[in-house]
Amino acid sequence: MSEPPLGELLVDAGLITPAQRDWALDTQRRTGSRLGAILVAAGIVRRQALYRFLAERWNCPFVDVAGSALDPALLGRVTPEQLAREGWIPIGRGPAARGPAARASAAESAPAADAVLVATVDRPTAARRAHIEKTLGETVDLGVTTEWDLIQGLHRGYQEVIADQASLGLWRRNATQSARTVLLPAQKVGLAAAVAVIVAAAVLAPEATAAATMALLSVILLAGVAFKFVVCMVGARHERDETVTDDDVRALSDENLPMYTVLVPVYREANVVSDLLKNLGDLDWPRERLEVLLLLEADDTETIAAARAADPPATFTFVVVPDDLPKTKPKACNVGLYLARGEYLVIYDAEDRPDPDQLKKALLTFRRGGDDLVCVQAALNYWNADENWLTRMFTLEYSFWFDYMLPGLERLRLPIPLGGTSNHFRVDALRELGGWDPFNVTEDADLGIRAAALGRTVGVVHSTTYEEANRAGGNWIRQRSRWIKGYLQTLLVHARRPGTLIRAAGTRQTCAFVLLIGGTPATFLATPPLFALFAVSLFLAPGALAAVFPGWVLWLSLVNLLLGNGLMIYVSMMGAFKRGRYGLVLWALLNPAYWLFHSVASYKALWQLVTKPHYWEKTLHGLSTVAPTGSAAGLEKQPVAG
Repeated sequence: MSEPPLGELLVDAGLITPAQRDWALDTQRRTGSRLGAILVAAGIVRRQALYRFLAERWNCPFVDVAGSALDPALLGRVTPEQLAREGWIPIGRGPAARGPAARASAAESAPAADAVLVATVDRPTAARRAHIEKTLGETVDLGVTTEWDLIQGLHRGYQEVIADQASLGLWRRNATQSARTVLLPAQKVGLAAAVAVIVAAAVLAPEATAAATMALLSVILLAGVAFKFVVCMVGARHERDETVTDDDVRALSDENLPMYTVLVPVYREANVVSDLLKNLGDLDWPRERLEVLLLLEADDTETIAAARAADPPATFTFVVVPDDLPKTKPKACNVGLYLARGEYLVIYDAEDRPDPDQLKKALLTFRRGGDDLVCVQAALNYWNADENWLTRMFTLEYSFWFDYMLPGLERLRLPIPLGGTSNHFRVDALRELGGWDPFNVTEDADLGIRAAALGRTVGVVHSTTYEEANRAGGNWIRQRSRWIKGYLQTLLVHARRPGTLIRAAGTRQTCAFVLLIGGTPATFLATPPLFALFAVSLFLAPGALAAVFPGWVLWLSLVNLLLGNGLMIYVSMMGAFKRGRYGLVLWALLNPAYWLFHSVASYKALWQLVTKPHYWEKTLHGLSTVAPTGSAAGLEKQPVAG
């Protein structure tokens, strides 16, 4: 006689009501998910209560992995990635490994005294037993545990391995791809030689050196601006092209959607953790196929306490990152990558408000993008744009960058530097790339360039995540100086082997990389001296510079000043129009002042590159005096696709 369905058994046991069973069965028919996973994800039944019930029905012990001593020798036979993917973990041998509760519930199965106890989150079938025995090379006795217990067990059992790999894995794999070493010996020699040549030229021919320096700065600035303008125009030409439409999303069935992992690295974010639950709760994805790993730092007891007090749903798992160096977001993300069970993965910051359908749009983009597509980047924008002049300028900048610049780069098949959040990855491909560089403080941009250098592609998904724009000047400087320092780190890393980079990525992509990653900080560093010389020639000593600089240099500088600033003002206005934020259009005229603000951050970044290259300057969130209402779906916006 066949066993009654699980729903009937749970009703008979008093764990759920008939109405809850009927709702869960309807959801199962729509999504194809397991009934137990649906009930747990919805909070109808506690995860441990369900698995203890299942263990009893399956005549297997329930294994309290969190309270069990794990055998390091057994763990050493298999990787945490495989265990997370397959849903099991070896505990130990003999009765001592089982504990009194496990021994009592397993009395009828009479396990072998020397068998390895293995906890599994799936039904302990004969085929599963055979696979695990083949993997471990020993006889096993299967017990049952929960997904939460499994992740906590993996994190505890492999803590040293995961922490070491999260910090040094990429560096060990290929030291030239890591920013752990700022300058290789050959780079130090080249830099010293360049400085010596410049100093010698300044001593022997000061006027010619000054003229050449001015001309070079002008050309660099103009080339960087012209490149961005051309790319933006390409993005604008195709702004109404939609690879994934709302109709495509509506046509996508929830049945058999893959597991999606959400990584949320948080540090000193106690004031916004409660909002995180609401924001991620709006995502249109089956709860039972959504794994949220909240990455918490061990020394951040306030945020840990706030996260626990928020009582997150069963789909949330706390992962505490060891308190060691480097203390960076990419190291925390690498820890999450090791434990991720999803086929796809996305990163969100604690204050993010993604469009509810973003995961589905990303999935469809991956399916249409080919196997080389390793990542798709969603657009970022701000819900407090009108708070002050800084938030307005920040919003203008992000609007042109994500709505025109990145789509233009994608259309031209050029390297795309990722933003710090809303990056969607194929998990297997991300692991093949080596994850994030924990020593690069703009790890997202570095990963996008590394993907291109290794022949993989990065795309754009037409969906928006709303964030809090930085409203405080000091906080903005800290954030932006870290970003620019990361760009400089990325430039130094990928310029170490220029011949290899050209052969792998191609000349066109290499030139784009130099103009974008190198040209951006160079533009900001060059802006103050050019503005200063213009002010001197215009107000303080008109005509005095003609004695030092040839006429063509001064004309080049003037063209650069007018054309460069004019083009950036224009693309900033375009971004405001695209988003329907017409009140921001005239604020684009302040772009030259905003560039000077960038210059302050750039010189700080250059100084820190020398003195504290791996120091992660924390950006404070939750400072806005404007309270957003609802999810991203309720915020003012126009679809990114036009």
